[in-house]
Amino acid sequence: MFNALVVNKDDEGKTSAAVAQLSLDDLPAGEVTVAVEYSTVNYKDGLCIGPGGGLVRNYPHVPGIDFAGTVEASDDARYKKGDKVVLTGWRVGEAYWGGYSQKARVKADFLVPLPKGLTTQQAMAVGTAGFTSMLAVMALEDHGLKPADGPVLVTGASGGVGSVATAILANLGYEVAAVTGRPDSADYLKSLGATQIVAREDINETVKRPLEAEAWAGCIDAVGGPMLARLLGQMKYGASVSAVGLAGGAGLPATVIPFLLRGVNLLGIDSVMQPYDNRLRAWERIASDLPMDKLEAMVQPATLSDLPKLGADILKGQVKGRVLVDVNA
Repeated sequence: MFNALVVNKDDEGKTSAAVAQLSLDDLPAGEVTVAVEYSTVNYKDGLCIGPGGGLVRNYPHVPGIDFAGTVEASDDARYKKGDKVVLTGWRVGEAYWGGYSQKARVKADFLVPLPKGLTTQQAMAVGTAGFTSMLAVMALEDHGLKPADGPVLVTGASGGVGSVATAILANLGYEVAAVTGRPDSADYLKSLGATQIVAREDINETVKRPLEAEAWAGCIDAVGGPMLARLLGQMKYGASVSAVGLAGGAGLPATVIPFLLRGVNLLGIDSVMQPYDNRLRAWERIASDLPMDKLEAMVQPATLSDLPKLGADILKGQVKGRVLVDVNA
């Protein structure tokens, strides 16, 4: 028997989450069984712990969209007992049982080997949020961004994606302008390497002018909505925006003028269905380009029993940085 966070739904459609004991026979089908060591908390996890957000197909359900641990049994030649592995995406924790459990069983295709130089603890301090951040940085660089080009804007900078993106960009030599709606986060963001703090209210309203003064050489945007529409008109000629989230809404009240007159690129970043080779590339870049001392500064520890509250908190925007869940604590 082992512990897992199990979410149930009653006849009235209300969900409840609590730590319960499961057996290996309870786990879903899959080629690889993993002894989970660490997981983390993302916005999707908050939805799956609570109301579901349309992500969860069946109950009872074990959430947790990412995990890291040690292979315990494998029917796939790519992985053997004792291998360290990482999982992010592939709708694990949503359509499939996830990482909020001391044991998990998944398809071998969903896993990647733990990169050299990273521990399972560090990998989950990074988690889906940090993996997404690295994909966003890589996309900007693939479209020509260099540190000499000027400041890079990071919106939602106090959150998980924004925090890691700020640390990675600063470590690579970029000047980082961090957008936050929390004035008390300024010192935290500067400790990650931000050189400029931009108040959210200064940039989150649409304006009638489709173009403003050219200010940003690149942008990682976790907000979407009116803020993304506004900053598109502030990008430098040929600059790119990596869109990674919609904390400010799914709508985009923008014009095509920045694309047509300034050659601005809007790059969609998806971490869920990312191909294997690019996953490996991103994790290798994380191991080399994310300063681990900065990572440690943005982490708060948690256990399985803390998850119901943390799930509610992240939906309210009340979780700063990264949460590291020790499923065995």
